[in-house]
Amino acid sequence: MATFLYKLGRAAFRRRRLVALLWVALLALAGVGAATAPTPTSSSFSIPGTEAQRAFDLLEERFPGAGADGATARVVFKAPAGEKMTDPAHKAVVEETVAALKSGSDQIVQVTDPYTAHAVSQNGSTAYVSVSYKVNGMELTDETREALKDAGHDAQGKGLTVEIGGDALQTMPEQGASEAIGIVLASIVLVITFGSLVAAGLPLLTAVIGVGIGVSTITALANVLDLGTTTSTLASMIGLAVGIDYALFIVSRYRAELAEGRDHEEAAGRAVGTAGSAVVFAGLTVVIALVGLAVVNIPMLSKMGFAAAGTVVIAVLIALTLIPALLGFAGNKVVGRKQRKGPKNDLQKDAKPNGGTRWARFVIRRPLMVLIVGVLGLGAIAVPAASLEMGLPDDGVKPTSTSERRAYDALSDGFGPGFNGPLLVVVDGDKATADRTVSTIKGLDGWAAVTPATPNKAGDAAMITVVPKDRPSSTATENLVHDIRDATGDDVLVTGATAMNIDFSQKMNDALVPYLALVVGLAFVLLTLVFRSVLVPLKAALGFLLSVVAALGAVVAVFQWGWLGSLFGVEQTGPIMSMMPIFMVGVVFGLAMDYEVFLVTRMREAYVHGERPGEAIVTGFRHSARVVTAAAVIMIAVFSGFIGMDDQMVKMIGFGLAVAVLFDAFVVRMAIVPAVLALLGHKAWWLPKWLDRLLPNVDVEGEGLAKSAPASEGGAAKPDLVKV
Repeated sequence: MATFLYKLGRAAFRRRRLVALLWVALLALAGVGAATAPTPTSSSFSIPGTEAQRAFDLLEERFPGAGADGATARVVFKAPAGEKMTDPAHKAVVEETVAALKSGSDQIVQVTDPYTAHAVSQNGSTAYVSVSYKVNGMELTDETREALKDAGHDAQGKGLTVEIGGDALQTMPEQGASEAIGIVLASIVLVITFGSLVAAGLPLLTAVIGVGIGVSTITALANVLDLGTTTSTLASMIGLAVGIDYALFIVSRYRAELAEGRDHEEAAGRAVGTAGSAVVFAGLTVVIALVGLAVVNIPMLSKMGFAAAGTVVIAVLIALTLIPALLGFAGNKVVGRKQRKGPKNDLQKDAKPNGGTRWARFVIRRPLMVLIVGVLGLGAIAVPAASLEMGLPDDGVKPTSTSERRAYDALSDGFGPGFNGPLLVVVDGDKATADRTVSTIKGLDGWAAVTPATPNKAGDAAMITVVPKDRPSSTATENLVHDIRDATGDDVLVTGATAMNIDFSQKMNDALVPYLALVVGLAFVLLTLVFRSVLVPLKAALGFLLSVVAALGAVVAVFQWGWLGSLFGVEQTGPIMSMMPIFMVGVVFGLAMDYEVFLVTRMREAYVHGERPGEAIVTGFRHSARVVTAAAVIMIAVFSGFIGMDDQMVKMIGFGLAVAVLFDAFVVRMAIVPAVLALLGHKAWWLPKWLDRLLPNVDVEGEGLAKSAPASEGGAAKPDLVKV
């Protein structure tokens, strides 16, 4: 592989104008496709195999046009202290609002009058208007949302407190500011790392081009493949992360080759042949993690995984072709001014001990101590993960500054905490069956209200609304859902947002172990092929699991227990988002294996070229530690930018990914990995002879380049490419 990539790098360097033109043409083509494609809508969300999904399907079949899967809104009215919503003046304001809502949009299915729908609290202080829409929240037009806001605003000015809740106002969080902050911080780190604006700009430029092509392609195909508006979120985040990382490692290796006296074309070829091999295998691990999301069997997650994997493939191809082409244009400017004095000075400077060298020698002297401290430290942080409670955060965890949260609190105060998460029971049967179901539910504990059965026109199905006593995300409400399902037959199905969240969480729990087994298993095989070792891939997988569990512990401590919550803007604790564990496993696994491959392949390269195990560790850190550190800091900066957003789910994702990269890069890869390798010595690179014969030699270390690649005409041959 190294020889092939070496030739590819030299070819891209020589024909740089053609290569650059092709990538610019691809970006333009994808941009035109995205600009001319119809506006993407939200993709259909379904959870195949769950009772909640079967109930929704039955509703769509037996209650056509009921808007069961459409958006909803609740306009909540609260009277001033000492007054009631039944007062004639307040009642007139509410009726005016109902009339305005009915005429406000053709996307509305139904608007209920609180005085005929018994939607006034017992003490008379609170009332609400329910609004049902034909489409989900992402497909509502701006005019529809504005009409809803205007109706509430008009009533607000007539003596009542008016708040609006529900998912009708739900929009995709604005990410532009967060991504811009991440790019600015990444720029600073790259300039400090390289000491050259040109070298720092190349990874950013190529990452933006890769993300632009990937996201534009997703947008162009969104309606054709039902990708929706949310699919590009993960692709953008991962594409930017790995795009910067991969280019960073190629550019860094290119500068190292120049420092050893090679001409520019030869340096580009060798950079792609060595670091490029690591990029290919690192990219494959990320692709495996993302494509593996299909194991969960939730179409939305599968599409997000495939789309993000496609963006990663683009990032790999750009690193292997566009980076060497742009290096050809950059010339000597890719090296800082102080380092342009000549190859001899640069080589001597590179040979001097640096921070990575000193740290590696410290770990080698005290490997057991470093290992124990690292494992115990992450183990202590992981303890809260044992108390993990999963669910889908609702309006109750939003900041109190939002209208949705104030509406949520007003309904809880006026109607009880369970009112914000009603259960919808669908009966596949006649009226007698529905009435028996109502009686059965009333015999259970945990409900606050049970409405009479509402049959459909054909009389072969009915709907029953059950209001729990406790809040939607509580254990008591979850128990009520299970009790209803256990006490009724197969012809009775429980759904609604609360039941859907419970089923979604259970499905994610059930899929976690198979997903881990698939991703870690395939990556183990891949890393065995790369490192030609059994213990190194095993150590990589165990270290990854340790860092992920520690990151989950930190997430639970902050977002579920509330520790340091005010520091991160967490106003209300609650369950951890159901997809958080699998999402973290997929994303962090890919990035963790990136750092593992880039750091350990340099050690492996030194080892196979004759250095002793301890010396190989020092060599790997001397060449790669600074770059891996820069890559990790960039990723932490990018993910931390999302912590400042108001959306609780986005805030949680940003925090979880940032701390996971922090733990994995700086504790696992930079401390535990060298400590374990130092303790194992030669055994770290042991591979059974029978397995050695079976595995193909992919030559990630570039050993074959010593035989096939020509020496630089004006520079010295690379000394560590001769096996001793």
